[in-house]
Amino acid sequence: MNLEKIRTEYPFASNWFEIKGNRMHYLDEGDKNSPVVLMVHGNPTWSFYYRHLVKALRSDYRIVVPDHIGCGLSDKPQNFAYRIEDHIQNLSALMEFLEIKEYFLVVHDWGGPIGFGNAIKSPGMVKGLVVMNTAVFYLDQVPKRIKICRPSILGGLLVRGLNLFSIFAYYWAIKKKEKRTREVYAAYIEPYDSWKNRVAIHRFVQEIPLEEEHHTLGLFRELDLKVNQFKDSPMLIAWGDLDFVFTPDEFCAEFEKRFPQAESHHFPGAGHYVLEDAGEEIVPIVQDFLERNS
Repeated sequence: MNLEKIRTEYPFASNWFEIKGNRMHYLDEGDKNSPVVLMVHGNPTWSFYYRHLVKALRSDYRIVVPDHIGCGLSDKPQNFAYRIEDHIQNLSALMEFLEIKEYFLVVHDWGGPIGFGNAIKSPGMVKGLVVMNTAVFYLDQVPKRIKICRPSILGGLLVRGLNLFSIFAYYWAIKKKEKRTREVYAAYIEPYDSWKNRVAIHRFVQEIPLEEEHHTLGLFRELDLKVNQFKDSPMLIAWGDLDFVFTPDEFCAEFEKRFPQAESHHFPGAGHYVLEDAGEEIVPIVQDFLERNS
């Protein structure tokens, strides 16, 4: 990917961590001695999604934002398993490599199961959580337009052949047209510019557990039992209410029910990419939350 096309939006230095023969790209911004804020992205985004928060927070915090293997600027191997459990293991390895002992966790989309999947192993390391349009429990609310992307043949054609998942996600997930600039479009689409480079996007879709025997259900059942470890932890919820997948009445309501201590903020005009639509509002809210809990 030609980063020069997005330098105005993404003015960060790249870092690399080798794991299982693959290079994992990550951002590591700010003072290494400052409190750590770990941001975990979903599908089909990458560290670019968090750029507004990174810019705003790096003067006071150490900001670590990995690109999952297969995503963003990380390597995109064709023979990698791409299971959620693999992404959790990679995140754990990166944190060990960076010697992170205590951190705030920020999650979005698949970043929820991955970030929480790592956090439940050592809950005492987590100082607070910021949750945006995700799930750490399973609700059978998957739209048909996503279900049709799962099969190997039809899904392969739609997701890997035509890149429709990334393209439609961009237009469906960012509701405010003025936010859809040429530079932002390039950032979300160009990392996935070929059949090979879209392998992780398709595998993430196939990780959605629609069948009773699906292996990812075990992870969600474990999360369902263990996320109550954070019922007294500082938590901030920032939700785009126009999300057609993680709907506010089901998914956000479930978070608010399970974590009544959470500070919850709804953004009625924002979609699934809530930081794109409502970043100007969310950034100061997150800054205030971190300052009060650091």
